[in-house]
Amino acid sequence: MKIIGHIETPFREKFGVPRQAGLVDYEARIVFEPEYRVAEAVRGLEEFEYLWLIWQFHLNTTDVTWSPTVRPPRLGGNRRVGVFATRSPYRPNPIGLSAVRLLRIERGPSLIVSGADLVDGTPILDIKPYITYADSHSEARCGYAQEAPVDELRVEDPQGLLLQLPEESRQALLETLRLDPRPRYQHDAARVYSMPFARWEIRFSVDGDRCSLLSVD
Repeated sequence: MKIIGHIETPFREKFGVPRQAGLVDYEARIVFEPEYRVAEAVRGLEEFEYLWLIWQFHLNTTDVTWSPTVRPPRLGGNRRVGVFATRSPYRPNPIGLSAVRLLRIERGPSLIVSGADLVDGTPILDIKPYITYADSHSEARCGYAQEAPVDELRVEDPQGLLLQLPEESRQALLETLRLDPRPRYQHDAARVYSMPFARWEIRFSVDGDRCSLLSVD
C-alpha cells in the first residue's frame, strides 16, 4: 500500500476525534504526497459532493493486537460483538473508511473536506467519489447503530473562553463537546479532561449532562 497524502485536522490526538464521519462540521485539508500532487489526478472530482477516504489507523500501538470480539462504545462498552460487526480501530488490517463532503479543490492540488473523523496527520491510502445510487441505502438495517448519536451534553462557558477561538473553530469544538468525547465508561464528575484541539489545549469537566469549560490555553 502506498500513502498518497495526509489529512490536516484540529484533532492532534485520538481523544476527542468524532466517533464517526459527518458528526462534526469542520474544515480539514488533504495534502498529497509529491508523487501524487498532480492536478490531472483530481480532474473531474469537483463534480462530486462527497468522497470516500480510505486511510490508515497509524496511531495503533504495536502492543495491542486485534481481537475477534470488541466492546463498541455505542453499547456502553458492556457488550461484546464480533470485530467485523464494528468499526473498531484494532482490526487484522488497520484500515479506516470515511465519507466526507468535498468543499473545494485548492491549488497544489489539495482537497478541503468537511466532517472527517480523522486525527491530524492520518495517512490517506485512497480517495474515491461517493456515488448515491450505489453507496446510499437509507432503508438498510444498522443493528445497534440504527440511529445517529444526539447531543448528549450541555456546554457551559461562564468565563467566555470560547470567544478566544475563531467562529469556525468555536462551532466545531462545541459540536465535539456536545457529543461527549469521553470514553463511555468514565463518569467521574471530579475529573478534569484535557483535549488538544487545533493549537489550543481544552480542559473541561462533566457532571451529569453538563459539560463545564475550564480553560482554553
